[in-house]
Amino acid sequence: MTTNLTRPVSKGLLSALLIITIGVEIILYLSGYSLLAGTIYDAIMVSSFFIGLKLQHRLSNGIQKTKIQLIRQFTVAFMFFILGSTVINIFSSYAFQDFSDDYEQYVEEYTEVVSFEEPALEPSQHIESIGNLWDVAGEIDRIGYDIFTDILAGLEEVWRLAYIILILLFFKKVFPKRWEKGRHDIFVMLALFVTSVLFGIDHTLNSVQSWQYEIGAIVTFANMGLLFGLILLWTRNLWLTVLVHAVYDILATLSWYYFEFIVEVIALFLIPVYLVLIAIERKQQIKKVPIEHVVSEEIAN
Repeated sequence: MTTNLTRPVSKGLLSALLIITIGVEIILYLSGYSLLAGTIYDAIMVSSFFIGLKLQHRLSNGIQKTKIQLIRQFTVAFMFFILGSTVINIFSSYAFQDFSDDYEQYVEEYTEVVSFEEPALEPSQHIESIGNLWDVAGEIDRIGYDIFTDILAGLEEVWRLAYIILILLFFKKVFPKRWEKGRHDIFVMLALFVTSVLFGIDHTLNSVQSWQYEIGAIVTFANMGLLFGLILLWTRNLWLTVLVHAVYDILATLSWYYFEFIVEVIALFLIPVYLVLIAIERKQQIKKVPIEHVVSEEIAN
């Protein structure tokens, strides 16, 4: 995998990798002070989709998987992330109390919705529904924007893969002897660690909080980033990792507004789905064995 990831890159691709890594870091920091910077950040995230199309070929190394295999990998990856993120959240709630309390308060304030309950009307009063209509439209607009940003957040995995490629190219250039000895796993783990730390730092770049909050946020989100990185390297599928990231963020947003335990419910739902997929794959393998046996006998005869 590392040999394929560190293939020579063109000047155009190198420029694109630098823009969606270092460029994004700068823009993300400025987005805390400028609406224009936030818009530029969203535009870069959207454009990173097209860069990801090229990077996926380097990551997968031509490995093709069936739809059932992809769905099964998604269910395992998603359940792995849910389990890991739950452990991380429990750890952070005890180790970083300030961050945990501030984050919960932020969620409560952010998701505070306008009550649609109207006071009792007198018989002579007219019903005014236009105000409520605009309230509903505003709420839909707000939640819709949150879901849009959640989808863009999934594309941060393109950012991660781009960083991993750049870091591996750096190691290959600076440590050629160690690289030639085949110690690539160490370099991959170092690249994964660096991107995870940067992932944690990036979640604090556009905000100004107490140092206790900042440390808690960096450690918490760095561990989250580590989980996404492990999923990326295990599946060797950029888009599957993007999907896991985006779906988790969307479900987390929905849990803020509507159903608190929707993430856990979906995770439990995926368990029987995974078992069904395993059963289907086994049936397909059983069917293939007799056919292959018959073909081999005909060739032998």
